[in-house]
Amino acid sequence: MLIKEKEQYRPRVHFAPQANWINDPNGMVYFEGEYHLFYQYNPNDTVWGPMHWGHAVSKDMVKWEELSIALYPDQLGQIFSGSAVVDWDNTTGFFPEKPGLVAIFTHHQPGDHEHPDKQSQSIAYSHDRGRTWEKYHGNPVLTDDTLIDFRDPKVFWDQTRGLWIMVLATGQSVRFYSSKNLKEWQFESQFGDDRGYQKGVWECPDLFQLPVEGSDKTRWVLLVSVGDNPEYQTGSKTQYFVGEFDGKTFKPEHVDVRWLDHGKDNYAGVSFSDIPSNDGRRIYMGWMSNWRYANQVPTKGWRGQMTFPRCLSLQEHHGQCMIRQLPVKEIERYARQVSMIDRKRIEPSQPYHIKLDEGCVDVKLKLDIARAQLLILTCKHTADQETIITFNGSTQEVSLQRQDYSHGKLPDLFEATQSMPFYGNPELNIRLIIDAASIELFTDDGLQALTSLIYPDQPCQELVITSQNGDTQLLSGQVSIL
Repeated sequence: MLIKEKEQYRPRVHFAPQANWINDPNGMVYFEGEYHLFYQYNPNDTVWGPMHWGHAVSKDMVKWEELSIALYPDQLGQIFSGSAVVDWDNTTGFFPEKPGLVAIFTHHQPGDHEHPDKQSQSIAYSHDRGRTWEKYHGNPVLTDDTLIDFRDPKVFWDQTRGLWIMVLATGQSVRFYSSKNLKEWQFESQFGDDRGYQKGVWECPDLFQLPVEGSDKTRWVLLVSVGDNPEYQTGSKTQYFVGEFDGKTFKPEHVDVRWLDHGKDNYAGVSFSDIPSNDGRRIYMGWMSNWRYANQVPTKGWRGQMTFPRCLSLQEHHGQCMIRQLPVKEIERYARQVSMIDRKRIEPSQPYHIKLDEGCVDVKLKLDIARAQLLILTCKHTADQETIITFNGSTQEVSLQRQDYSHGKLPDLFEATQSMPFYGNPELNIRLIIDAASIELFTDDGLQALTSLIYPDQPCQELVITSQNGDTQLLSGQVSIL
């Protein structure tokens, strides 16, 4: 049965607004039993416009409750991206009785033909679990008259040094600042000139420490999103660096460009602050869209959604520390039906069909493709609409091909093939989160990820596994209806 048009693409397990436009996740923080998701929000339209901070909370990062707008534009400008922290020790002086939340964000003052845009950093605080906010009377707390791109502060408490650390996007670099009270900031260093991917403006940085799985080592990870440049066919994407941070400077241990996600639709993502130590996870969410077509995707009355939350870790692969990411375990609570798939041999003449009548599923597959070397997963939406995922064992590359079913309303980039490497050959581990209008693909137990929006007339009704040039062994599988 077709979904009502206005709700046709509404996700079941991904956050999307009830109405109007969203983009970057902001101010992600855990406090008093709630995960807070703030986000860039235009309350007046379904395209990008004057930016506010929207607000939603969740107990488990799956079911979200939208709350009132948290931050409104004012005389200093629109409210661009930023972060939020818990001021546990009242370093600000805002919380003499009990800890509360502080938001650190960019004020953006649009320019005109005589004056350039102006961006500065400001703070606001909340005594009631983020329900209401008061902006600091001394805003802005950090300015720079030499830079136009000066935005997206991500702040964390450095326990070792007893200081707040801010990482800030500054053109095609990031800067590090320190503070004792979130009000006065001292410049420490700059990173990025001639490093990483430079073909777009850098945005939405994040810096955090991660343990290396199977060892007693840790590394620092720097996430940096790279904005769209119409001269290149990448759109907007997110890169990451692994290295060391001494409280002042960041030093990467590699020179290659590393993409956090190889798909077109995972951008501006950052991690939650203040996850309790007894949990210990580093949890990430991104904006599931691409600036090349974000204002044009065919949803009705709302536009924009987030990736499903992912747990990040580091794993050594051929001597290199790489990010490993998988959906948070909370998704398992929402499995309404779980079907196990027994070991099967899939021959070229006999594709294997998995019915997915509910449209929203979490699929786990383990396959041996040594004999076939070419495996195709087809998400069949309708009789003539499908999304095709191809694994080539010879080249160790996986590609996703989607179609523009809006009859040419989206740019060519939308139909461009999305691809990434995979290492699991001959044994291949695949994880798929398929929702009404999206696919999140993970291979190699999360070492590679690809996120893609899709806009077929119906959600995925069937998953077809086809083996070419030889048979494939389906070693095990699990399908969870969400």
